[in-house]
Amino acid sequence: MGAIATTKSLNFCSSQEPLSFLSLTKSKTLHPNVNFSKTSLNPHPRLAVRASSASSTALNDSPNPTLSNYDHQLRVKILSESLPYIQKFRGKTIVVKYGGGAMTSAELKASVVRDLVLLACVGLRPVFVHGGGPEINVLLNQLNIPSQFRDGLRVTDARTMEVVSMVLVGKVNKDLVSRINFAGATAVGLSGMDGRLLTARPSPNAAQLGFVGEVARVDPTVLQTLVANGSIPVIASVAADEYGQPYNINADTVAGEVAAALGAEKLILLTDVAGILRDREDPGSLVKEIDIKGVKKMIEEGKVGGGMIPKVNCCIRSLAQGVTTASIIDGRVEHSLLHEIMTDEGAGTMITG
Repeated sequence: MGAIATTKSLNFCSSQEPLSFLSLTKSKTLHPNVNFSKTSLNPHPRLAVRASSASSTALNDSPNPTLSNYDHQLRVKILSESLPYIQKFRGKTIVVKYGGGAMTSAELKASVVRDLVLLACVGLRPVFVHGGGPEINVLLNQLNIPSQFRDGLRVTDARTMEVVSMVLVGKVNKDLVSRINFAGATAVGLSGMDGRLLTARPSPNAAQLGFVGEVARVDPTVLQTLVANGSIPVIASVAADEYGQPYNINADTVAGEVAAALGAEKLILLTDVAGILRDREDPGSLVKEIDIKGVKKMIEEGKVGGGMIPKVNCCIRSLAQGVTTASIIDGRVEHSLLHEIMTDEGAGTMITG
C-alpha cells in the first residue's frame, strides 16, 4: 500500500462501472464523461484514480489509430493529476521480492515486469530480489536428485547447492534481466557474491539443512551505484561466506536485509496468498494495515502461522532497521504491484513501524 487512506481521494468518476488507474494505463480509448477532484496528501499518499470506459482495451490489443484530440488531452490530464503522487515517491527506493505463483505463470511474469518498469519510468528506484523454487525442483527432478524440506526450507547438500546456483544465478536471474531490458528499462543481474553484496553465514540448523544460510552482512555499495545510474538491480538469493562457500538463502530474508541496508521506503513481498488474514480459514478476513505490535499479537494468538511467520518476521526486522513500510501482497493478482503502491486499496497487508 502506498499510503494510508484519506477522507478525500483523487477520483475520476462516471456513472458507469469504475475503472482503475491500471486500466487507464492500458486503455487506448477512454469514455468522455470523466470528472476530476483533488485530494490531500498524508505521510503515505496513495493514488486512487477512478474512471469509466465501456470501450477500454487490454494492453496487448491492437492500437486505436483514431484517438481524438479530446482523448489525448484526457490522458495527459490524468497523468498531470497524478503528479503529486509521482513526486512523493520519485527517488524513493522500493525492494520487491518476486517468487511463488507469479514466477510460474507467463501472464503474471509479464505483469510484474511491466509494473516494475512503469514504476522505474515514473521515478521510483526498484530493486528486484528473486527466488526460484519451482525451477530448482524441475532441474533436480531431471537429475534424479530428491528434494527435501525442513520447516519450509530446502535441505541443501553439495549437489543441490550446485543446482540452486545454476538455476537461480544462471537461468532465472538472466531471464528476468532479459525481460526487464526488453520492456524498456536497464536491468543488471547480480547474486549475493557479486561486489560482495551479501556475506552469508550457516543457518543455526546447518546440521539438518546443509548449505542453507543467513545474511551476515550487506554491502550496498554496488546497488547504490546501479540505482543512482537508473538501473534496476536483479538479485538472486545466493551468497558465499567469508571462505567462499556458497549458501542458499531464503529470498524473503535477502529482500528484507537489502531493504534495510538501502534505507528503502518500502519492502514488498509477492506471495501466493492474499496477505495476513484474521481468520486463516476465511479469505475475506484480510488485514489491510497493521503495525508491528498488532502483528506480533496475532502471532502470539496463533492467527499468523505456518509459512506466513517467516515472512512477517522478515517485515518486522526490516521495519526495525528503518524501512518505512513493508507489505505482503498477492502476486497471483495481475498488476498487484501497481495496486499496492498507487491505489488506496492496496493488494494485500501493509505493516508499519
